Amino acid sequence: MLKNSLPGHAPAPAENLGQVMVLGPNEGKTFWQPTPANGQISVKIAPAFVDLQTPFSLGTQTVAPNSYVREHSHPEHDEVIHVISGHGRAVVEGQEYEMLPDTTIFVGRNRRHMFINTQQDTDLHWVWFIQPNGLEDFFEQVGRPVEIGQPDPTPFPRPDDVLEIERRTAFAPQPADQRSPD
Repeated sequence: MLKNSLPGHAPAPAENLGQVMVLGPNEGKTFWQPTPANGQISVKIAPAFVDLQTPFSLGTQTVAPNSYVREHSHPEHDEVIHVISGHGRAVVEGQEYEMLPDTTIFVGRNRRHMFINTQQDTDLHWVWFIQPNGLEDFFEQVGRPVEIGQPDPTPFPRPDDVLEIERRTAFAPQPADQRSPD
């Protein structure tokens, strides 16, 4: 049973109550991701799913062995990564950090970062949180929906208009020397 207040506090008026949503392991929206990540993204919380007072999105990401999330930044977004399993490296503003289970990484707006799965045969898996939201829209536009019982389509290329998709969602423009779709 949900309680509307903490002990010793008056309950919140009904009009001030936010929504409650509980998702099971295979719920949310899940997408295969193109190269160079070659994994899956599951979007669990986003403004399209639930009424949020402060827009954010949250989900999980799996990066295949010997794959990576290319270097990028977010112009007005704070991002948190919490590693669940696997082993890899985060590179934030040129500084390398080990990614092991229970590692948490906060990357503030406009900080260049990338995530690399350094393993030969094990996925790197983490929970991501970004505020404000927008990352979930990118994942849907560049990915392919995961359909239970269907084979893994990876690797597949990023869309030809990936830089435009990035511009419309949660990404800062690529520096001039890095403007390839990879």
